[in-house]
This record gives sequence, structure tokens and C-alpha cells, in this order.
Amino acid sequence: MTVHFIGAGPGAPDLITVRGRDLIARCPVCLYAGSLVPKELLSYCPPSARIVDTAALSLESIAAEYDSAHAAGWDVARLHSGDLSVWSAMGEQIRLLQARGIPYTVTPGVPSFAAAAAALGRELTLPEVAQSLVLTRTPGRASSMPPRETLTAFAQTGATLAIHLSIHVLGKVVAELAPFYGPDCPVAIVFRASWPDERILRGTLASIEAEAAASPMERTALILVGPALAAEDFRNSALYDADYARRFRTPGWRGTGDPA
Repeated sequence: MTVHFIGAGPGAPDLITVRGRDLIARCPVCLYAGSLVPKELLSYCPPSARIVDTAALSLESIAAEYDSAHAAGWDVARLHSGDLSVWSAMGEQIRLLQARGIPYTVTPGVPSFAAAAAALGRELTLPEVAQSLVLTRTPGRASSMPPRETLTAFAQTGATLAIHLSIHVLGKVVAELAPFYGPDCPVAIVFRASWPDERILRGTLASIEAEAAASPMERTALILVGPALAAEDFRNSALYDADYARRFRTPGWRGTGDPA
């Protein structure tokens, strides 16, 4: 018996991986976060599968489901939205399974920031504009932030910021970032990327609050900030420069390993 943690993707049911879909199809138990995972994915479950929405369950109740499946020898498909590496609450479940000696696997999924970038049609890292992407959030009731992980600390780098779970404090986000990025810095807010009701707001740090007030969004909106969101005059990458010597283009190449 194995618990298979599966990144269910950002929303669109066809953005799950083939591996994730196939695992769902062969597991007699499926636990899914019903508030964020599209119910269309449940159509991949076997007809007789036990399907449990964990949205209202405590960790102890989820543990009871794992214990019951373990006793019966039933594999479990555990679906979480997006990718499991960030804000999935997978870590505490893995700790629980390890204490019980229950095997588990992890199958990654398409993260929400990637779906948002796709909806915008933008690359978040551009040569000499931004080469780093910071995934972060603001403090909330469920989780505080470590003291050094602040918006102002990240803003000093000038990197592209993907700010999760923070639309309800948009004014605070703008106030903390504007001194570093400037009022004209591009901002995009993507609500429920890849879902049928996806919405996009584009603006600047100076205008985005007014635009968001005219089109209210809930916590599932992602805030993206940084010059890469609107840059057009950036330098081309050396990767496809005809004069750039690289492993797959130059016979006898001996380089440093730097791909770009």
C-alpha cells in the first residue's frame, strides 16, 4: 500500500501530468482538496473508488483515512492543487506517514505561477532585466512569515515576485514594493489561472489598487510584480546567437557549462 501525493495542477483538468492521471486511475482511494482541485479530475478514479473531500477535515481525520487504507492494503491518490513543493501541507502529512511506516511517492504538478505566466503570455526571466523569480506570500492566520522573509527584503533584489495568498492585503503589498520598484513598475493579477472563470488585471504599482477595487478578487488570485512583465527592449539570449559557441552547435566545443 502506498500513498501517492499528486500535484493536481492549477485548475484546468488537462494540466495534470500523465503520471498523475494514471495514478488516480489505479488507486481505490482518492483524497482531494475539494476547495481547490477541479472535480473533473475525479472522473479518472476507478468506478468503485472511495472519494473523500478533505477540505473540511483536520489532519487527524486525514490520518484516519490513511490508517484505514493501510489496513485494507489500498493505494491512495492524494490530490493537492498546483505543485506539491510549495504551500501544499504535504510536509506534515509525510511526517505523519513516516511515523506510521506507510510508503509514499510524490508526483509534481503544474504550479499556479506557471499557469499565470502562461495566461499572461510572458517569460518571467529576461536577459539583463530579471534572472530570478521569488515565490512568496504575506503573513496569514494559518502561517506567519520567518522574520527575514519580507517583501522589502525581496524587493531590494529587483527580481520578479510571485506573491501568493495576498490579494486581501494588496494595499500593503503596493506600499512595501513601490519604494524599490517605483510607481511605474508593471503588475499583473491573475485570478484562478486556467479555470473557466480566469481573470487578468494589468497595471502598475500606482494603478493596480484602483483596478482591483473595480474588479474584486478572492484569495486564489496571484500577484506578479517586476519589470519583466512588460519589458520589450531586452537583449536577446545568447542561447540562440549564431556566434555563440555551445556544446550542441560547435564541433570540439570545450566550455564552462554556462548554457546562456
